[in-house]
Amino acid sequence: MKQSSAQLEQEKKDIINRYKGLLKACRPFVDKQGRKEIRKAFNLALNSHEGMRRKSGEPYIFHPIAVARIVAEEVGLGTTSIICALLHDVVEDTEITLEDIESLFGKKAANIIDGLTKIDKVDPGTESMQAENFRKILLTIADDVRVILIKIADRLHNMRTLESMPSHKQLKISSETIFVYAPIAHRLGLYSIKSELEDLGMMYTYPKVYQEIKSKLQETEKERSNYIKSFIRPIRSKLQIAGMNVKVYGRPKSISSIWNKMKKKNVDFEEVFDIFAIRVIINTQQEVEKADCWQVYSHVTELYKPNPDRLRDWISVPKSNGYEALHTTVMGPKGRWVEIQIRSHRMDEIAEKGIAAHWRYKDGNNQDSGLDDWLKKVREIIANPEADSLQFLDNIKLNLFSHEIFVFTKDGDLKVMPSAASVLDMAYEIHTDLGNHCLGAKVNHKIVPINYKLKNGDQIEIISSDIQQPTEEWLNAVVTAKARSCIKQLLNREKRGIARLGKQILAEKFKSIKATFNHNNISNIVRFYHKASDIDLFYDIGLETLDLKALDLLNVKSGKINVDKNISKLVKTDVTTDLVIRNTLQQNADLLIFGSDEDKINFGFAKCCNPIPGNDVVAIDIKGNLDIHKTNCPKAIELMSKYGNKIVRTKWTRNRQIAFLTGLQITGVDDVAVMHHITKIISVKLKINMRSLTIEGEEGHFTGKIIVYIHDTYELNNLTTELRAIPNILSVELLENV
Repeated sequence: MKQSSAQLEQEKKDIINRYKGLLKACRPFVDKQGRKEIRKAFNLALNSHEGMRRKSGEPYIFHPIAVARIVAEEVGLGTTSIICALLHDVVEDTEITLEDIESLFGKKAANIIDGLTKIDKVDPGTESMQAENFRKILLTIADDVRVILIKIADRLHNMRTLESMPSHKQLKISSETIFVYAPIAHRLGLYSIKSELEDLGMMYTYPKVYQEIKSKLQETEKERSNYIKSFIRPIRSKLQIAGMNVKVYGRPKSISSIWNKMKKKNVDFEEVFDIFAIRVIINTQQEVEKADCWQVYSHVTELYKPNPDRLRDWISVPKSNGYEALHTTVMGPKGRWVEIQIRSHRMDEIAEKGIAAHWRYKDGNNQDSGLDDWLKKVREIIANPEADSLQFLDNIKLNLFSHEIFVFTKDGDLKVMPSAASVLDMAYEIHTDLGNHCLGAKVNHKIVPINYKLKNGDQIEIISSDIQQPTEEWLNAVVTAKARSCIKQLLNREKRGIARLGKQILAEKFKSIKATFNHNNISNIVRFYHKASDIDLFYDIGLETLDLKALDLLNVKSGKINVDKNISKLVKTDVTTDLVIRNTLQQNADLLIFGSDEDKINFGFAKCCNPIPGNDVVAIDIKGNLDIHKTNCPKAIELMSKYGNKIVRTKWTRNRQIAFLTGLQITGVDDVAVMHHITKIISVKLKINMRSLTIEGEEGHFTGKIIVYIHDTYELNNLTTELRAIPNILSVELLENV
């Protein structure tokens, strides 16, 4: 669409205003020379992206300016990073080269932009573009952490402007954001950005829940504001009398945080007590800030009674991403629990700006922090990555983005471990040889096995023996990348020896059936036995777990092996009866999966969320199999983050030939007629086929579980409306798993 001269003139004014906003944001920490360099980068970006537009129709230059402003204002990075943010797309999208960048802005800037460009360049043939993308992100963290900080800023702006993208792209980008970028932002200490990324991701993956919580927050805003004012008034007064220079304010928790609490505690919005948090920020010197935080805690708990189980001391032992604060929950007016976060101005800046602030305050202090340890761990994991990128991604999430526990060695050294870590993980964390020969441990002076899961505060003494060796089962007992890598290394050494023996046995078998021992024939046998590779085949033969007598049935002509499909069915596979049944049923379901020709093709329904006609669904093509999930299914969000390039457009058509098993949970006041009312509505009024109905009563209340066959969401909504109208019924909820 052609722009009028007035529109073009207005766009030029908008570009200049946005650029001035960027300069204002970076003024506190960018000198005159830095502003000249930023101006030069802006002009280059403006000329390079001239005529280019985003999906929304706005000039493309709006995007790099916005990313640069996030980098300056919300991440707190300096001149080089702002320049790279302005130019982050020019090498990929224009004729500007890395050599041009280096000659104009230096080698550091060129290296950062090279890292940003590499993240986005992934081979389309990769099994999971997202997993491979993530591997590249971690490589850039190990090289220069500014690359990922700029990439997070880029992703944040893309999420803020996602409404102009088609729905399947929204799902792909949102899922990837929740699964990959939000955890990285969290780990790098960017709490505000992490919360916003999660909220924006939730807006597209759980739109109804997001809007419901948002509306309820708006409805309760006035009452919440009045409560916060009355709550903090005595705190502020008491701290001022004590001569402390503090800032006290309240802010609501993020929508995604509230939703997570609702799910974790299985409660409604109204029952989440800590919907907001009170922050006390102390303006004090670094050498006395810990004592001042505890002094504030003392004053606050004189006013309000604390919950002793809800004290979190992250000033004595900071989180591994550098976060420091005292968190306590106190009983406020009207019997409401309120969370209070106490921290110094320095701690607050680290909490808001993360890694950039952490390193700024670390200047002159040579002590390593948990964040430095984490970056060392990133480099350690990358040095020995898993061959399979998806497995690599899962291991990384277990090691780098899991919750943490703090444990001690027998000598009292503190170790930070993932929350699911075992004794065996701890052994490998101390030393590889200790892990390889681990028998168990004394935890708090009691002997436990190698798979014992560690808990906060445990003191561990590893027990070892020279005759102990790793086994395949050990892999089920560990979660850390270091432990898995060490165990696999030893197992693979052993596996290769057994595989060599298996290869010799197979060669002898080929002689007996007069087949040539070559690559094509071996590949046919690999397929015949449903193995992943020839090494796996040789290994199983070496272990004598395969019946080679089945090879006598093969058709061998002129040394070539032909595998008859009927014969291959005799060999046991991993396909379960349940999957076979589902694949038979799916042929009758009326769902359109759009490919290049919009033809109806085969698909299967995911058992994790049991989608029914009318639900918002997404089809994900994994290794040639289409799985249909509800768009808000947690498993689907994880899969879309890994296989975002394999999301297939999907929609339902009207069809009532097939019914889907659906469960409802009903609660209410116990009544002798309740069973009659329920069965009458289901079987007589709505004529719905019911598989089972169970009701349990206790102290005047009952809980019932109904399993019915539903054709679509229209029929389901009809049923729930009718059931809720029954006298004494309190709730009717959909069961996620039937």
